[in-house]
Amino acid sequence: MSDSPVKPSEETAQAVQLAQSVRFSNRADAPEHARKAHYVRQEIMREGERLRARYPVLQRKYESALSALVMASCLSAMVLTGYAYVMGGLPGWAAFVINAVLASIIHELEHDLIHWMYFRKTPWAHHLMLALGLIARPTTVRPWVRRSAHLNHHQNSGQEEDIEERAITNGQPWSLLRLLMLADLPFAIAMHTLAQPGWRQKIWYVGYVGGALFPLGILSWGMWYLFLGFHFVDAVFAPQWSATWLQVMSVVNVAVVVWVAPNILRTFCLNFLSSNMHYFGDVQRGNLIQETQVLDAWFLFPLQLFSFNVGKTHGIHHFVVREPFWIRQLTMKRAHQVMREAGVRFNDFQAFRRANRWALDTGQGDRGTGAPAVNS
Repeated sequence: MSDSPVKPSEETAQAVQLAQSVRFSNRADAPEHARKAHYVRQEIMREGERLRARYPVLQRKYESALSALVMASCLSAMVLTGYAYVMGGLPGWAAFVINAVLASIIHELEHDLIHWMYFRKTPWAHHLMLALGLIARPTTVRPWVRRSAHLNHHQNSGQEEDIEERAITNGQPWSLLRLLMLADLPFAIAMHTLAQPGWRQKIWYVGYVGGALFPLGILSWGMWYLFLGFHFVDAVFAPQWSATWLQVMSVVNVAVVVWVAPNILRTFCLNFLSSNMHYFGDVQRGNLIQETQVLDAWFLFPLQLFSFNVGKTHGIHHFVVREPFWIRQLTMKRAHQVMREAGVRFNDFQAFRRANRWALDTGQGDRGTGAPAVNS
């Protein structure tokens, strides 16, 4: 064995490789968490295969076609909802709610596309689906940029390198600041920029994130602030607006109601659940039992509605990555049974007080995998 020191980057890479190699294992000499994860994964996959045998339309050979059907249906419904609102056949609040739900379904499609689940052998269709998903959800970063961060999240979930979860406040103590960062992406970017160690890093960060949001993210958030500013000034000062301004705002108002605001709500619900169902900071690398909890308490229904059940199903995805989102929904009952047996936590709301740390007593840094006594 060499006595030469290992550089931190090399050490991290070796740790990741080792963790990945024992993430799922049924060998007697494997870590307990790997054997538990193997059991959970096998049972979830077995349930998925049972469903495919019972309903042939769910077979893998149809998955790309089904994804295209879901995308076309959701986009069409969003357009029809917007049209009904403009024509006066649908109140604004209903258009807002309907399109937020539809956008949450499209987000699940994009997430699966990031894992190359659909149209893997037809790149033009794959990238067209990503582009359509971005058009429907303009307030987020481009999926081609997000892909590297998300795949890194699966490799380094709960670690310092997990930049995707850290970007949505995972691991931070709870405060009004964290809540505002979840609700307002430009504000979150400003806070992350201020946290950069020097001016060069700050400038680079703003450029990187700005590029990731260009053009639809910048356009949609600009509309949102224009909408808020106009209606605030109108309510407080009641100025005489020019006809041009009123025409511009009539377009902005419609865009915000049916396109921008539904996605701001969707993003907040998604990020709130995701940033609190992932553990951070003291997670044993490669230990899937520690990476996520399941949030399925009844009072989380509004958040689940606008994130398409991410609190209930995202943990399943960590065990079986390459299953379409509709299979995760259908296997959820069996998946939760075996996840609970293996020690995955359910509704560990005390993690809000622990800044998403796994250890029940953060002073002791316990990294065990036993199931805690928590609400279920």
